[in-house]
Amino acid sequence: MDDKHIDAMPKLMARSWRRGLPLLLTLLIFVPLSSAGQPTHNRVSAAALSELEAEAQRISRLHNVVVAERGEIILDLQLAEPSSDQPVNIKSLSKTVLAALVGAAIETELIEGVDQPIVELLASRVPDGADPRIADITVEHLLAQQAGLERTSGQYYGAWVASRDWVAYALSRPFVDRPGGRMLYSTGSSHLLSAALTDATGENTLALARRLLGAPLDITIPPWPQDPQGIYFGGNDMLLSPLALIRLGELYRHDGVIDGRRVLPEGWVEASWQPRGTSRWTGDAYGYGWFITTLGEERVLYGRGFGGQALYVVPEKELTVAFTADPSPGADGSPFRQELLHRLMARLLETP
Repeated sequence: MDDKHIDAMPKLMARSWRRGLPLLLTLLIFVPLSSAGQPTHNRVSAAALSELEAEAQRISRLHNVVVAERGEIILDLQLAEPSSDQPVNIKSLSKTVLAALVGAAIETELIEGVDQPIVELLASRVPDGADPRIADITVEHLLAQQAGLERTSGQYYGAWVASRDWVAYALSRPFVDRPGGRMLYSTGSSHLLSAALTDATGENTLALARRLLGAPLDITIPPWPQDPQGIYFGGNDMLLSPLALIRLGELYRHDGVIDGRRVLPEGWVEASWQPRGTSRWTGDAYGYGWFITTLGEERVLYGRGFGGQALYVVPEKELTVAFTADPSPGADGSPFRQELLHRLMARLLETP
């Protein structure tokens, strides 16, 4: 059986069958080949890196640019403090990290899978009088930002984080679409995942992240803010260094395997990079915590956070790129524009 064509792959229904694949086969498929087996595409040239560096230096508030090719750091550009090994606030890029944590929890059988109804994990937190359609929301709907509930981001964000119970507030939002319908970008949906992981495992999200991601990736994950009930903020304000982000990107580039160890379920990366909705602001597709777009004629996957925090993976070019920046508004009050980073990536991919 060709595992790329297992019908239920996107929802990981073939997970038990795939667990039987030998580790050697996994390594042969996903670890870069050596010598004659190397891909035939051109590697990133010194000229391309020089041009990227020159253009990056012209972008105000940009702090770090780290480029890895085939897992090797080929550019570590520091434009401002702190250095690339120091954790910084990655804002909503946290959603990409949280999606990886959900995958790791499924791999270790702490939760069942993406089809599990969220009420099974949050039963004690569902407020009285909640819309019965809450029962139709699954883990997958939250990962893909398709809960159907009115958003807690944008104009609604302030009231949500000022509430006394963030989980109850998010679950009490009115339905504006059906679960599984259009993409409704909402940090509240991601926060429900953090609460679900906490309740289902008996470990807080920080402890889980350190154990299931930090340890195998050999990265530092400092504490980040919690809600009034002590649940770690799901989908915002995590602290990771640019080099830690590169490790996360490499985990996805190698189909959930890092240093010979499987961290994410087989099929998780393919499911995460399958378009499920479309951002109304960027027009890019969205999967499980990742946006999907095309830059320089290449398929590019990326996670993003407010103010210039981003992680890009370009599978066909074997590239992983991390950016961090000062999220403060510019002198004119304008936010950092994501298209500046898209432009840098396109230039990197287009330059011979």
